[in-house]
Amino acid sequence: MITDADVERWLREDVGHHDVTNDVPGDTEGRLVAKEDGVVAGLDAARAVFEYLGCEVRSTSKRGGGTAEQVDDGTEIATGDVVLRVEGPAREVLRGERVAVNLVGHASGVATETRAAVDEARAVDDDVRIAGTRKTTPGLRGVEKRAVAAGGGDTHRLDLSHMVMVKDNHVAEMGLEGAISHFREKASFATQLDVEVETPEDAPRAAEAGADIVLLDNMSVAETERAVDLVATADGDALTEASGGITVGDVADYAATGVDVISMGALTHSAPTLDLSFRTG
Repeated sequence: MITDADVERWLREDVGHHDVTNDVPGDTEGRLVAKEDGVVAGLDAARAVFEYLGCEVRSTSKRGGGTAEQVDDGTEIATGDVVLRVEGPAREVLRGERVAVNLVGHASGVATETRAAVDEARAVDDDVRIAGTRKTTPGLRGVEKRAVAAGGGDTHRLDLSHMVMVKDNHVAEMGLEGAISHFREKASFATQLDVEVETPEDAPRAAEAGADIVLLDNMSVAETERAVDLVATADGDALTEASGGITVGDVADYAATGVDVISMGALTHSAPTLDLSFRTG
């Protein structure tokens, strides 16, 4: 959910105390236009910016194969497609322009990268899930997580309260089984435990100790495949999750290991911005 406080912070960051170049009389129409192919996202954020400024935002539709398709988050767009139209006082349209372009460009980059990863992985295993991580831009997690979803990915946990993740430092302090037991006792019955392991041999230990998900951290493809096989023969029904440095370039190799989930920080921290322009008049 985009709040007025979010919009005010974004505008204050861009406009500062005053910008004389936004002091333009009359009304105008603005169009957000794609300059390259991709998957659009962040339209809710752009809409929130312009509506906060008192402008009217209109959905657009693109035409392909003789039929019109409304442009929403998750729509595949091509160069020249208009993804958003806005009408209102010229000074307010111009005031929101850069913030809207930045938000949609960044979110669309995340969605496009996610769609590419999903397509690569599911060409190998149609059941594997591609997920984001908490490696998000401070203040933009909601925008980025929704962009991952728009690209066909899973948001993973939205914050620390949504899942207990037992990490290497917890294991160093309490031991693997001890850490799992400790946090299982503290957590609600409705909360899943995602337990990070660094070797294939530790994966079945985590599964048998009560992990709901065994996170295979920074393992090679061969190590991941071995860990998946070991968990499959262990007691319990834990899912397996591969994570750590995985990119679109090697996601298919990890998908071929039989892992259930592949979480990728690169979807949010390294996705290139989708090129867009904003035109008025």
